[in-house]
Amino acid sequence: MTKKEKKDVFNFYSSDDQEKKDSTKIVLITGGAGFIGSNFIRYLMKQYPEYKIINFDKLTYAGNLNNLTLIEEDPNYVFLKGDAANPEDVKNVFEQFSPNFVVHFAAESHVDRSILNPDIFLQTNVLGTQILLSYSREYNVERFIQISTDEVYGSMEKNISCNEYAKLAPNNPYAASKASADLLIRVAHQTYGQKVNIIRACNNYGPYQFPEKLIPVIIYNALNNKELPIFGDGTNIRNWMHVDDHCRAIDLVLHKGRSGEIYNVGADNEWENIKLVKHILKELKLPDDLIQFVIDRKGHDFRYSLDSSKIKQELGWKTTIDFKDGIKQVIDWYKSHLDWIEEIQSGEYMKYFERVYKERIVEQD
Repeated sequence: MTKKEKKDVFNFYSSDDQEKKDSTKIVLITGGAGFIGSNFIRYLMKQYPEYKIINFDKLTYAGNLNNLTLIEEDPNYVFLKGDAANPEDVKNVFEQFSPNFVVHFAAESHVDRSILNPDIFLQTNVLGTQILLSYSREYNVERFIQISTDEVYGSMEKNISCNEYAKLAPNNPYAASKASADLLIRVAHQTYGQKVNIIRACNNYGPYQFPEKLIPVIIYNALNNKELPIFGDGTNIRNWMHVDDHCRAIDLVLHKGRSGEIYNVGADNEWENIKLVKHILKELKLPDDLIQFVIDRKGHDFRYSLDSSKIKQELGWKTTIDFKDGIKQVIDWYKSHLDWIEEIQSGEYMKYFERVYKERIVEQD
């Protein structure tokens, strides 16, 4: 099916607007109901109001359509439920929309869950990536962006940062699955000539982050006078970047990145976990006595650190949100969205698809 033959299932275009139909970019976002994916969808629709956005998400436990309620009626946005690791689901979305761009967020991403059940991480993160690459090649996708992680480089000693040529040394099943997927991206470029990029970013924070990650867990538990669990002695170091800065980096790579290249995206903003938690408590004007040290995670990497000079020099990217200002904004967001977290805690958010989208499903020919 050519781009001119693609189905106007969601009335993206009027019948007499063929010129606009031929020139408009269609962007397939996998995992768009997740934290970074949903933030990127909102960013993209604001920056490129003429783009058509397809949100393709399996809606596992971390996929939350409540993240996108403000744009779900926009005529340039479509949600399609599907599994990146299911060839029929992927074929369906490519047949319907023949996207120009694919930005691949969809992944199992929690390290602790990967240690308990690594199989699903291989299924989604490795097989799912290969299936998407194959259909992207078949449908002549103009650019495929793989959203990866700094964890593929493994643990770093202090004063050492990884550039894009550093060896891959993952230390947990999640990181290993992402490293494997990154190698498939390389193969797609080297063997098949596909236009691809990999973005490896540091830890993100911001609104709509699923409350199993450190910052939302600490904020929510502290506001509810619950214990704040900290692995080991709390001295493990992470680099933190606001999700909006990450979205701007993805935008630059998508539109201006050199095909086949990897781009590290880090904020030069390192915090020991324990110091970060105490900083959040200080912002909340709460005491430290809620902190509870717990048995350390298996294979817990001590420190991640990225050298982001390449994307800065080539594409002019830099962070724009000061971390302490950003944390204040995020704390205020969670304070005003406690109902969002409580729906997750109760499981109510999982019913949103049934309430809102089920009747919209279009039967396929």
